[in-house]
Amino acid sequence: MGGVEGRVKEEVGKEKEIWFLQSSFNAPPTVRIVHSGHACNIEEERYTERVYTIREGETLELTCLVTGHPRPQIRWTKTAGSASDRLQDSSVFNETLRIANIQRHQGGRYYCKAENGLGSPAIKSIRVDVYYLDDPIVTVHQSIGEAKEQFYYERTVFLRCVANSNPPVRYSWRRGREVLSQGSDKGVEIYEPFFTQLQGETKILKLKNLRPQDYANYSCIASVRNVCGIPDKNVLFRLTNKTASPTIKLLGDDPVVVNPGQTVTLVCIASDREPTPTLTWVRNSETLPEKSVLNGGTLTLPAITSEDAGVYSCVANNNVGNPAKKSTTVVVRALKKGRFWITPDPYHNDDNIQIGREVKISCQVEATPPEELMFSWLKNGRALRSSERMVITQTDPDVSPGTTNLDIIDLKFTDFGTYTCMASLKGGGIPEISIDVNISSTTVPPNLTVPRGKSPLVTQEGDTVELQCLVSGKPKPIILWSRADKEVSMPDGNMQTESYDGILRIVNVSREMTGSYRCQTSQYNGFNVKPREAIVELIVQYPPTVEPVFTEIRQGLGRTFPMSCRVLRAHPSRVLKYEWRLGSRLLNAGQFDSQDETEYSVRGLSREGYGEYTCDIINEAGAGRCSFLVTGKAYPPEFYYDTYSPLWQNRPRVYDFKLQWTQMNPNAVDRIMAYRLGIRQTGQERWWEQEIPIEGMIQRGELITYNLTELIKPEAYEVRLTPITRFGEGDSTIRIVKYSAPVNPHLREFQCSFEEEPICMFTQEKSDNFDWTRHSAATRDTKYTPNTGPSADRSGSKQGFYMYIETSRPRLEGDKARLLSPTFNIAPKNPYGNTNSAYCFSFYYHMYGKHIGTLNAYLRLKGQTMTESPIWTLSGNQGDRWRQAKVNIHPTSAFQMVLEGIRGPGIEGDIAIDDVTIEEGECGDPPPNNLRSCASSTPLPIWQLCVTLLLALFVHRR
Repeated sequence: MGGVEGRVKEEVGKEKEIWFLQSSFNAPPTVRIVHSGHACNIEEERYTERVYTIREGETLELTCLVTGHPRPQIRWTKTAGSASDRLQDSSVFNETLRIANIQRHQGGRYYCKAENGLGSPAIKSIRVDVYYLDDPIVTVHQSIGEAKEQFYYERTVFLRCVANSNPPVRYSWRRGREVLSQGSDKGVEIYEPFFTQLQGETKILKLKNLRPQDYANYSCIASVRNVCGIPDKNVLFRLTNKTASPTIKLLGDDPVVVNPGQTVTLVCIASDREPTPTLTWVRNSETLPEKSVLNGGTLTLPAITSEDAGVYSCVANNNVGNPAKKSTTVVVRALKKGRFWITPDPYHNDDNIQIGREVKISCQVEATPPEELMFSWLKNGRALRSSERMVITQTDPDVSPGTTNLDIIDLKFTDFGTYTCMASLKGGGIPEISIDVNISSTTVPPNLTVPRGKSPLVTQEGDTVELQCLVSGKPKPIILWSRADKEVSMPDGNMQTESYDGILRIVNVSREMTGSYRCQTSQYNGFNVKPREAIVELIVQYPPTVEPVFTEIRQGLGRTFPMSCRVLRAHPSRVLKYEWRLGSRLLNAGQFDSQDETEYSVRGLSREGYGEYTCDIINEAGAGRCSFLVTGKAYPPEFYYDTYSPLWQNRPRVYDFKLQWTQMNPNAVDRIMAYRLGIRQTGQERWWEQEIPIEGMIQRGELITYNLTELIKPEAYEVRLTPITRFGEGDSTIRIVKYSAPVNPHLREFQCSFEEEPICMFTQEKSDNFDWTRHSAATRDTKYTPNTGPSADRSGSKQGFYMYIETSRPRLEGDKARLLSPTFNIAPKNPYGNTNSAYCFSFYYHMYGKHIGTLNAYLRLKGQTMTESPIWTLSGNQGDRWRQAKVNIHPTSAFQMVLEGIRGPGIEGDIAIDDVTIEEGECGDPPPNNLRSCASSTPLPIWQLCVTLLLALFVHRR
């Protein structure tokens, strides 16, 4: 870029555009929290901690202003927060925490932490208090007590008002339009607020021994005294002689027993009470199924399923007394999970079925409702009835419910055959379940073995493996798999896994699955004998796990350095060998003995030695790899963001920018010979590039400065900086350069006569009523208001420009227009020496007209709102001439000047300003009487010192 120039080490006497400061500019972080958004109030708390009050639903914005080099990383956190309250790390350039539509649970203390590896992290905090006021609720409670020995009743009513809020609520009561207070009515007592954890602050109105006039409309008004602009809220309750707590009844049966697919309708009817109750339904004290249809007190459940079964409750509430509740149970008929088992003669130790012995066949199903379950037995398809030798029992108290048994006494050859257990429900509509059990001479108990060569079973991580147990017997039982070596779940997540063929199949086996697995017979669908079991050992091999997986090593030519690769774990743990390579070229290989790491050293690094080194550590299952990328790339430079007054203007249409940076780890690689500087306007694609040569070695923390010139106002630029060594280009860093305050530290003053359209980067306040206008006397039309406003600029030229407020319609009395100066970006301390912290702010004003209002001057800290009082103020007609105002300011950080014009009672009230200056040092002439300096002769409270404690300017001397 033609206008971006630089020279290094120019001859003595010429100004150098690039230079090095030999002292280290690494600096630990500092941090300060400023706020914007919709704060209701900011309170100082203790020393530096503050309370930020905001209304619920508004937007919270907190900005963490940091200094330090390298640029600190910023993290926002919140105390005592749940996992959902934790905040993500913000990037270097995103220092603002923004929470839109803030809710009450998001209040708390927020911490901003900045760290850059130097010294301790800088931490500041601010407490956010969220204000809200919910609608109040009135609940009514009645008591009727009988007095002893007297025949009268006392009826007392309590009205309780509850509203959740922050800050605490103030309550008041009204009867009709009458304001009720303690002592105003003998029949009324008011209990002062008390706090309960569930209900918050409450206030109770007691009406003792109700009178006719007590039947009326009562209003409870909840107020937080308009804090944060929150208006009062109220609720109306009508008390009549019919006011009573609700009662309800349910129509229909309890329980309601239905078949799947049917439509169920539950009807709830509330009594005629005042107020009219609201009816709600819940299932098992939780929400209703999604398909539920509600119509007043009627609940409809279409196409009901077993999952819809449960206890349904109707709740009626009218805020009088306790809610009324009635419940009914919905039962959905179902039959499922039929199973059987055969028990040989329990009086002998045989596990076989033998002629002349006893055999019991058991059959079990799950039934809903269980009392409707019915069983029947068939033999070879024909109905079987209970007899002396064939004993059928419907339930057995010694086993699970829903069980039927068939006892065959003195088994005969003719008893062999197929026995069928039939299960059904009395209500019908549900398909029957039938279970066939075959009893024959071939019926034998189960046997379980592990095939030869199937234990231990060796596999590799990621494979699919099948564990097998051979099972025999008739009927063939179900096999249950579980872990035998530890109490952990199986790969499918259950503690036991069923298998009908004796095989357990595991897909994508992992190293954690190594261990012992037990297979055993289940008593169901087989013999009810002692379970048979066997053990299968599974060994999962996996490649070595190594460290480091990846490391970048930056080294200069000719250097010597080691690389090390370590084994963390492997199976089998006997590692076979290691191999070091550069690219595909083998460097070294060998066997592991007892050590768990291998090392390779590069001696006298050459250009051919740059590249990716790998170390493979290999066992039977595969290889684990350590990778090392060896490069001579220089680390990225780190821009210095805390440069005081980095920007200045030397001509009206262009500006210069002082770019400063340090080099990260400059001695890690070869000497940096130059930087490649790239610059482009933001939004453009083309980069302009040039090289900045560097002489000598750069020291760690050394500050390098380069002046960017001929930048066009008010464009922003993207700047890219790349270090260059013998190896080539290093890592780049990019930053944005923006035009802001036109402060020239060498001139030591700021001047603006409003002659050009950009008006010296002055801006209009967005929150005021109207804007200042730029005009000259030659272009301003004064025929409608000839008796106000200037007839020339301050120098007497009719072509010269100035700023003024136009007070003609539609402007109203008291309307304000605010003009903001640029922000003067000033560092908190001057590295070049002491600086006078006093400045003279001056401007010319013209206040002519019978309706002149007020002209104020304020000093504003960056990120702060307007101070309470102006540093200069003047009101009323001052005549048709320009006058000068001067005021001393003593800032201590970055600031803006604010000029505020306030419209008077009529249209002849135009106020004008011209020739605004800020100069270093106190004002030469004493200010006129109407000017107010912050240097007060009498002590003021600290919060009233409008300049010295709030604001700062830092300009360095040449």
